[in-house]
Amino acid sequence: MTGRDVTGTFLRWTFLRSVFHRGYVLVSGLYFVITAHLSAWQLPVLGSVVSVTLLASDIPTGVWSDAVSRKWPLVAGHAFLAAGMVMTGLVTTLPLLAATQVLWGIGWGFSSGADVAWITDELGQPGRIARVLTARARWDSVGSAAGMAAFGALGWAAGLAAATVASGVGIALVGVFVALRFAEDNFTPVRGPRWGASLVILRRGVALARGDHEILLMFAATTLINAASMVNWLFPKQLIDRGFPGDPVLWYTALGILSFALGAAALRLVEVRIDGPGVARRAYVLACLTGVVGLIVLACAPDALVGSIGVLLANGIAFTVTRAVSVIWVNQRTSSDVRATMHSFLSQAECAGEIASGIPLAGLAGIAGIPAALFASAAITASAGAAVARSRRRPDRRLGVSPRYHSRHWRLSGRANDVRRKGTGGGR
Repeated sequence: MTGRDVTGTFLRWTFLRSVFHRGYVLVSGLYFVITAHLSAWQLPVLGSVVSVTLLASDIPTGVWSDAVSRKWPLVAGHAFLAAGMVMTGLVTTLPLLAATQVLWGIGWGFSSGADVAWITDELGQPGRIARVLTARARWDSVGSAAGMAAFGALGWAAGLAAATVASGVGIALVGVFVALRFAEDNFTPVRGPRWGASLVILRRGVALARGDHEILLMFAATTLINAASMVNWLFPKQLIDRGFPGDPVLWYTALGILSFALGAAALRLVEVRIDGPGVARRAYVLACLTGVVGLIVLACAPDALVGSIGVLLANGIAFTVTRAVSVIWVNQRTSSDVRATMHSFLSQAECAGEIASGIPLAGLAGIAGIPAALFASAAITASAGAAVARSRRRPDRRLGVSPRYHSRHWRLSGRANDVRRKGTGGGR
């Protein structure tokens, strides 16, 4: 496949997956509140279940993506996502809903890092990848807006349960697209026994993560911003409590569409400048500042209309832009042979923040009210922006890491290359 074909396939897949994923997030979020009648403290618990599942599955699936395949973990991820999404629309009790989120979390564990590693390898143009990944985030927002429009209408017409099940069927079909259209022309899997090779890849990823100051900074900021983002689970309930002037399904659907349209516009501005010096850092800090303002507006909103402005700022700009920049930041400082593993580490940082804040935010919302949890989230978001803003930009070395990493890198690289060529390394 040519660079244009690879990019087109990747962006089309991003759009399709976002349509069904975001449609599910919309209708399931309302389903949890309106149909399953979950309370304010129960909603973040579901988010914590997803995060714990990701924490357990991210690293093994990321190493598998570096050792065996980029494509097939994505296919498996779609299968698990589809199972969890379909099951969500069929149950209403908290334990069973938690089980659906376990399946959903495993699906994202398989997908985490494999997608970015695939496009980076198959494109084979390091100078273009930052812009492609920013375009990917923008198409994710466009697909999310389309998914919210389609599934919001479906949820209103056929019911939230039916729309939730339909989203799962759709994500399964997108998995078939991956199986048929994703080629692996530039990836060399480990031959023969793979356990020893997988351990080598894991050790190399850890050495890079420990040796690169910029990656450690982004891991820390990602932990904080994802701790703050757990308050997302409370957005629908806060707005419903403030009183939508009409059907909450239609209003929240419209709000979601506007949110992702705003995110797409913001990402377009970032995309055309992302290769400039210091742009990623400034974009991250500005997004965090916007999120702080949005969360405070939502917490203090006298009605749902004013609160919706806060949701637009927090979801549409802050959490969307920071996620895109963090992926680009880490990807630029990572070598191909540990790329999926490093993105799994980034996902681990996300999960660590979500797990650390999920239960405390749920407890705070239950005891002091949702506005208190929103103020806490604003403070955490401000901390993430401050950490990135205050860090000093260090001169780039190869991969931006220390000489200690390079000595370990070359020792482990030799072993990993031997494994790929000869199939040695132990294990089964």
